[in-house]
Amino acid sequence: MSTYETIVVERPDPRVARVVMNRPAARNAQNLQMTYDLNAAFDAAVQDDAVKVIILAGNGPHFSAGHDLRPGAKNQAGIDFAPIGSWGGFREPNAHGRFAREQEIYLQITRRWRNLAKPMIAEVHGKCIAGGLMLAWACDLIVAGDNAEFCDPVVTMGVCGVEWFVHPWELGPRKAKELLFTADSWSADEAHRLGMVNHVVPAAELTAFTLALAQKIAAKPAFALKLTKEAVNRSVDVMGQPAAIDQAFALHQLCHAHNLQEFGMVVDPAGLHPSVRKQAEVKA
Repeated sequence: MSTYETIVVERPDPRVARVVMNRPAARNAQNLQMTYDLNAAFDAAVQDDAVKVIILAGNGPHFSAGHDLRPGAKNQAGIDFAPIGSWGGFREPNAHGRFAREQEIYLQITRRWRNLAKPMIAEVHGKCIAGGLMLAWACDLIVAGDNAEFCDPVVTMGVCGVEWFVHPWELGPRKAKELLFTADSWSADEAHRLGMVNHVVPAAELTAFTLALAQKIAAKPAFALKLTKEAVNRSVDVMGQPAAIDQAFALHQLCHAHNLQEFGMVVDPAGLHPSVRKQAEVKA
């Protein structure tokens, strides 16, 4: 089995691959190394015919604190890592390069994971913030510990929400507006009530419950599982989700352009964590 810098891949059952984000000191904030490590591990699991279900989990106190926004956190897609998309232009200046990078590392990679041909279960505990939501939402099922807490605070940073904009589908339109406008957090129980989460279980039982669910699914025929996932995903696509996500991504880029003119950086510094804000202001 391959080894990775930022993740660990486990096989708790011959039919189940458990991919564990392993940057606990950074609260599993997703830098590009993790993005491409995850992509490689998911690809390996999809190509392994013995694997029928993929679990995504996180080591440490939290599932994921989102994207690693610290300057210098390996954020040059197509320079540090071989791209998986077809956009190109990662070295171009200004909006061209920024759009190309975000198209690759946020939009297209998340879309690719959402469409992987095997069932994926997110095993979520602790904080699941912004880019962490994108990881969980790319999965087919979400099992949450009763200590899980979700939030997309990106409007506070002067942007209209994370790049994988499925909030109206995951939360419902009115609740999506409220949680985006306020940047409030919501609990595992609230996520379950809204239909975003399949199960809420005691945190101490989360891993065992998620594995048991994966094993129950893995007992089904592989081809039927793949085609069932395809059928449900295409039903959502016919409802217009891909076009809506692309439209929101364009508005997301407009927010970046506005903030760059207003503040000299692509987000409103008032919405950043103080330590990140200080570094970003020096860089700007």
